[in-house]
Amino acid sequence: MLRKGSEPRGEDREVLLDLEERRDAHSADGYGSLHNGAFIPPRLLNAAADEAEGGNSSEGGNSCAQTAPKLGNYFRDGKTKIDFVLVWEVRARRKQRGGTGEESSRSERRRAQLQQWREKFAQSLQAAGLLMEKEETANEKKTIHFLKISAPWEVLVCYAEELCLRAPLQAQQHLELNTSASVLKRFCIPNIMKESVPNRPVDYYTCAFRRSKMHRFVGYENHETYFSNTQRHRVVYEILARTVYGKRKKAEVGVDRLVAEGAFAAAFPLHEGPFQLPKQEVRPDDLNQRQVLFFYWARWSKWYKYQPLDHIREYFGEKIALYFAWLGFYTAWLLPAAVVGTLIFVSGVMSMGTNTPAEEICHGGSSYRMCPLCKTCEAWNMSDICTMAKLGYLFDHPGTVFFSVFMSFWAVTFLEYWKRKMATLAHHWDCMDFHEEEERPRPEFAAMAPSVEQNPVTGVKEPYFPEKTRLSRMFTGSMVIILMLCVVIIFLVTVVMCRGIISVMMYHTGSPVLRTEAATIANISSSIVNLGLILLMGQVYTALAEQLTKWEMHRTQTQYDNAFTFKVFIFQFVNFYSSPFYVAFFKGRFVGYPTNYGTLFGMRNEDCGPGGCLIELAEQLFIIMVGKQLINNIQEFILPKVKAWQQRRTLTNVLGGKVSREPHRWEEDYQLVECGGLFEEYLEMVLQFGFITIFVAAFPLAPLFALLNNWVEIRLDAHKFVCEYRRPVAERTQNIGVWFSILEGLSHLSVIANAFLIAFTSDFLPRLLYQYKFEKGLHGYVNFSLAYAPLNYTEYPMCRYKAFRDNDGNYTLFYWELLAVRLGFIIAFEHVVFFVLRAIDWIVPDVPESLELKVKREHYLAKQALAENQEALLQATRPLESGVRRPKQKKNGAEMDG
Repeated sequence: MLRKGSEPRGEDREVLLDLEERRDAHSADGYGSLHNGAFIPPRLLNAAADEAEGGNSSEGGNSCAQTAPKLGNYFRDGKTKIDFVLVWEVRARRKQRGGTGEESSRSERRRAQLQQWREKFAQSLQAAGLLMEKEETANEKKTIHFLKISAPWEVLVCYAEELCLRAPLQAQQHLELNTSASVLKRFCIPNIMKESVPNRPVDYYTCAFRRSKMHRFVGYENHETYFSNTQRHRVVYEILARTVYGKRKKAEVGVDRLVAEGAFAAAFPLHEGPFQLPKQEVRPDDLNQRQVLFFYWARWSKWYKYQPLDHIREYFGEKIALYFAWLGFYTAWLLPAAVVGTLIFVSGVMSMGTNTPAEEICHGGSSYRMCPLCKTCEAWNMSDICTMAKLGYLFDHPGTVFFSVFMSFWAVTFLEYWKRKMATLAHHWDCMDFHEEEERPRPEFAAMAPSVEQNPVTGVKEPYFPEKTRLSRMFTGSMVIILMLCVVIIFLVTVVMCRGIISVMMYHTGSPVLRTEAATIANISSSIVNLGLILLMGQVYTALAEQLTKWEMHRTQTQYDNAFTFKVFIFQFVNFYSSPFYVAFFKGRFVGYPTNYGTLFGMRNEDCGPGGCLIELAEQLFIIMVGKQLINNIQEFILPKVKAWQQRRTLTNVLGGKVSREPHRWEEDYQLVECGGLFEEYLEMVLQFGFITIFVAAFPLAPLFALLNNWVEIRLDAHKFVCEYRRPVAERTQNIGVWFSILEGLSHLSVIANAFLIAFTSDFLPRLLYQYKFEKGLHGYVNFSLAYAPLNYTEYPMCRYKAFRDNDGNYTLFYWELLAVRLGFIIAFEHVVFFVLRAIDWIVPDVPESLELKVKREHYLAKQALAENQEALLQATRPLESGVRRPKQKKNGAEMDG
């Protein structure tokens, strides 16, 4: 650190701003040299010197570096906290080989441009009042520079008020975040999921920070601990995000743009320390925050324990903590759905022997001669599909109807109780009053906005972009989305044709097994091809949606995130669900009948397989849903490790002979993988939610597979954030954003989809109507549901096909009666379910009554703390509170009682 009364040396300043590019090579012992000293703005030298040790020579600074611990998130003085680290790499200049002079000149200009941006950026950070200290790790080929940044007390206080950070007023009792723990405690049942986690953050009543009222807040005397590390990171990142390094009109603002341009390789706050537990025994209270999260949360052995949400919020911020709270809440609610779905499936297995239509098919022999499946195919016996007919009953029996109704109620009830949970957490974590109006404009928006106008909410002049122009851009972007959706439909048609070709190929092999299972083999193989296309198209469109959203110029980060999320979800919804929707609602509807078959590009339209469309839908759901989960989990497990290995290899090559020393915190964190945010995590879970609600009538085991996946997903994500990701900047939020609206839309869509699935795809209603009109035991149902081919169908005049038609191909009276029953069932199903759902919405309040009381208490304390005349009010009310009569006062010559 520079001492009081000293001035920054020009040579030190040049090295700080990356002018070492002028040298051809770097010394191997450059780490910790005098060229890598601290850089502190002159107006803050006095404050820094009061905290540092005596002495004003460069040798004194060097001795400080020798006595201060090498590990830890501090400057060399051992006192100044490191709030952020900027990293950039510089390769040593060498003679160009095989390159033209123009290419060499272009490369030199680029290096000079990046250097100039770094210089301007550092100067702007200095003007903002930040403290900086530089380290470097070098060999003969490359130098890695680490610029450590710290925010002094004056800067923290200034930005805390501007960013509306919450300040503590009064400690309160810890909130019980787990409802199941309260229920088990009430019934005196041991709770194996509960675990005591050390160093739980204190819960306070809070209000918006005010510098003038600082003495009213708890702990204001201690400047070192008053602001949490996540609050410090948030303040420094705000400065970094709004700092100009070039021309505003070109959006040359903010550290994120510098990282994207390559001026910096990384920018991140530091982890609190290593996540590995100490080799020697220590008390749990002595573990750092990262070690606590690893030992009590991120380990696989904790899969059945509650998540320490307060600790997660304290370390990663509210946005990440709210994601894990939602994921845990969703997983817990999956447990009853998985149990009921498994019981429904088991009941189907146990009742397979009572399936009279399947028994008639199996014992029919050559009684039911079916029409050929293609022009070159031959007639076949219905008894060949005996196995598939029995298996189809597992996914099409009366229990699946009950399960569809159950899951419709489950989905809406889950969302209603999540709203209560979300409100409780938002208040508990001081985010209930966080609204979009409090957000500052995005740095890129501020840089590229063409004008400045007054904000109607805050009254402050801010960058402005015309709403009409934004709407026109959004309309143009929607046209691109429609175009991409058309591409998805084209791929779907391709998969359908591929399935038909595979079926014909299997049939022409001549093998009895392949001919019988041709439809199943074609369905499975085409589903695998469809999954590959889905994953490929998803990657392409996500990159396109990101560019479209940037072009639309959204003011705040919340608006940007919501627009991007909506675009990607609409595409992924069609991408993932188009094939299941086709199988569930369109396949087998336009087949036609002998002598009048429907065609697509010369090929006969697909009909449902031997076991019905529901078993094909179950196969597709299993392959797409479970296959996607397996691929995602493998990617999340392997890719971070591969990227971290590459980072470690790069740093090890640069360290060279110094690899034996223990690396510093900023070096270890630079080896980690950059956190990619929560978008992919939310998208994966929301798509899963759609699978287990929209098509649950065809796949009762979907909640079970989702539950098993989520148990793995929670610990996998926890391990990534604690052990493999660089620490992300903490962000505030009061809810899960647009994802909740998407979940509500999916839950309502599931009611409609399940009603149509039961009415038109399942055999439940045809069998029910047959039982009502003809035979309760379903005897003769198979023969009744098969029609004879028309007489002019000369190739096989007496063959059968599945339809309620007469010998001329016309619909029978039973078909129209069945259609009326189906439409009536849809109307009754939807009205009953939606009525009950609205009743649940009305009965379950969004905010618990106990929380309303806490909110009122907090508002009262905030009003008292921020009142200018609080002392006068207290003196005025104290005599009344003690029961003493106030003395009479005179006003305008008249006496009054107080």
